[in-house]
Amino acid sequence: MGKLYWEMMADEIAAAGWTYGIAEHEVAFIGRVCVVDAHRGDGHRYIAMADEMLAAFLQLRRMLREAGDRK
Repeated sequence: MGKLYWEMMADEIAAAGWTYGIAEHEVAFIGRVCVVDAHRGDGHRYIAMADEMLAAFLQLRRMLREAGDRK
């Protein structure tokens, strides 16, 4: 079986020099919450939260791309 799309995005993030973390929680009255973050040694950190892992990684990738445009 091949990698899931969010796993490929995680590989892209790591290849770009970011360390990432993943957390999934079941929250009463809300349901599933997926949190992903990316950080690196220069102090930059980005955090995204969504109800699906893919949606959280899409948000995180967008944040990293927008941050790259500002440099």
